[in-house]
Amino acid sequence: MQDRYLPGVPGVLIEEDFRQARSKEIEEGRFDSRESSSALAVNTFGLFRSRPSDLPPLPSCNDLEWPASSLYFEKKTHFPWTGGKHPQLDVLITAPSALIGVEAKRFEPFRDKPKVCFSDAFWREVWGNYMNGYEGMRDTLHDNESLFAHLKADQLVKHALGLLARTRPGKEYEGLTPTLFYLYAEPNLLPNSNKLIDDKAKALHREEVSKFAQSVEGDEVRFVACSYRDLLATWERGESQEIREHARAVIQRFSP
Repeated sequence: MQDRYLPGVPGVLIEEDFRQARSKEIEEGRFDSRESSSALAVNTFGLFRSRPSDLPPLPSCNDLEWPASSLYFEKKTHFPWTGGKHPQLDVLITAPSALIGVEAKRFEPFRDKPKVCFSDAFWREVWGNYMNGYEGMRDTLHDNESLFAHLKADQLVKHALGLLARTRPGKEYEGLTPTLFYLYAEPNLLPNSNKLIDDKAKALHREEVSKFAQSVEGDEVRFVACSYRDLLATWERGESQEIREHARAVIQRFSP
């Protein structure tokens, strides 16, 4: 466990999160893979698992109220229906005015061609009056599965609906602003094949993220995107020496 986590990251609490989520990623060894997206996300945010109030405001989220009051890994959100598979976020952060779900990617955008998968349930009238952008993206992806070469956009749509459902009246996070935070790495090569990831692929991925953001701008679920490098750069400029050193340790180990 000591080598699995950076200094200051509480492995016991994190592994309890994974057990609660019934995730076998650690148990089956996938977390320790050189390609693990979870390992990067956990080690990035893990410093704040037991002390969420120390988490600096996320980029482009400064207008939300801070500090955070809770931070958990592998948290499931639920669609507004029973049955089927429900989305699970890499990190779920509660702030005074917002529920922030982090969907984190590492090598995935540059390794696999994204496939679109929506069941008929996603055309139920459960979106409310202010989700036209996400509904439009759902429809566009259904009609044109090759719209994006790198961005797993259907997953983002599903996460947005899951966050929306958790903030509805009578739910645990009622009244909070649902916010989907897409966090992505821009590595230089794929570890198992040693295949270089060219700058054109990274630029196209950024363009796709921007296109998605523009499509859902103004909807009830706020969408924010940020690279790991940009996030960690803000931490490196912060006042806390501990957080600055943590950011540098993440970069040194994971080269995101």
